[in-house]
Amino acid sequence: MQIYNTLSGKKEELKTIRPGEVRMYSCGPTVYSFAHIGNLRTYVFMDLLRRALKTDGYRLLGVMNITDVGHLTSDADAGEDKMEKAARQQKKTPLEIAAYYTNVFKEDVAALNISLPEIVPKATEHIPEMIAFVQGLMEKGYAYETDDGIYFDIARYGRYGVLSKLDLEEQIAGARVEVNDQKRHPADFALWKKAPKEHLQQWESPWGMGYPGWHIECSAMGRKYLGDTFDIHTGGVDHIPVHHENEIAQSTALLGHPAVNYWMHGEFMMVDNGKMSKSLGNTYTVADLRKENILPLSFRYFCLNAHYRNKINFTWDAIRAAQKAYIRLLEAVAANKNAPSDPSAEPMCEESLNAFFDAVNDDLNVPKALGYLWNLLRAGKTAKEIYDTALKMDAILGLDLDKGYQAPEEDIPQELLDKLARRTQARREKNWALSDRLRDEINAAGYAIADSPQGSTLVKK
Repeated sequence: MQIYNTLSGKKEELKTIRPGEVRMYSCGPTVYSFAHIGNLRTYVFMDLLRRALKTDGYRLLGVMNITDVGHLTSDADAGEDKMEKAARQQKKTPLEIAAYYTNVFKEDVAALNISLPEIVPKATEHIPEMIAFVQGLMEKGYAYETDDGIYFDIARYGRYGVLSKLDLEEQIAGARVEVNDQKRHPADFALWKKAPKEHLQQWESPWGMGYPGWHIECSAMGRKYLGDTFDIHTGGVDHIPVHHENEIAQSTALLGHPAVNYWMHGEFMMVDNGKMSKSLGNTYTVADLRKENILPLSFRYFCLNAHYRNKINFTWDAIRAAQKAYIRLLEAVAANKNAPSDPSAEPMCEESLNAFFDAVNDDLNVPKALGYLWNLLRAGKTAKEIYDTALKMDAILGLDLDKGYQAPEEDIPQELLDKLARRTQARREKNWALSDRLRDEINAAGYAIADSPQGSTLVKK
């Protein structure tokens, strides 16, 4: 398998530390709010990589953290803790906030056929490991104490910027850096924060009551479960210039060598060719997709049509088009399910399958791989061998190709069928206001609308 290593800036052959085993850390969610579709694209990428490695015969030991403390409102060290802020706004405890949004996150990734890694540790359950990590850095002279916390000494480290390829001054210009006169360098980052009495999450430490910095969490938990050196670390490109750069610095400083051999990053999801931002109101969730009658796996299919290292632009038109294509794919696969065996299809199936896995092993070129599946289905044959081949490909794609497109339930009230017909006519006439009103009335009655090339149908929620 060839994978793109952000650290080297090129594709490299995957060579694991232990033969036949991959140890991998993936940055998980900060559970103060709902995960939006941009976040979820990164977990689709993580899942594709895990599926590809398993298909290649590797044993996996994966870790994905749940951040339930320490992530400030800036990815650097500025602002309030996100968990603290959410708890105060929603008048709940941080534990209640974390439990609720963790459950929603797990439901969302399950709906997208994303399998979680083998170990999913919570930051709050690993405070002793984080304190020990910080103590080790202090003993080696890489950390120092101020009135408000313990900071990593970037100047003492001297190799900051190996991942982002930015020099330190560019790093500072690109980050919102907390003003703190006691810092030795403006870009020094917090390893441990001293907590005021009113702070909702705090633990005893050698430096008084406090809580960990965000960056130390991943280094400490990765080391605990994967060892001093492991194979792959994944995350979104937004983590490169600050979070992952800080992880590399603190881990290398403590261990005396790099902790990770391959760094892999998924690109941004854009919305209407612009940035996805809560302030712009365009951070859509899985629940928002469902409200628009978009199947969660249609979103997964949408993600598969762009390489993980390329930006992808989300629009409602684009996701509806992806859903139509996904339904066509389900129907095309299902057409071969009960077809008789045709030995003459075997060479074509074998060639398609080999090409499919060659594409996947070329730095997860899933869009190209998906094209081989479509070519096989459009080859002019109907055979059980084609169905079986499609399911082998689905071990990577994760699109439930064996389930087919579920037909709408029978005995739908005539009133709703009439509204569906009126909505179809309104859409032809581009009367979007009427179309949306009818859709909302149908949704309120407990039915979702599934649009496909064959027309629109109703499905009981």
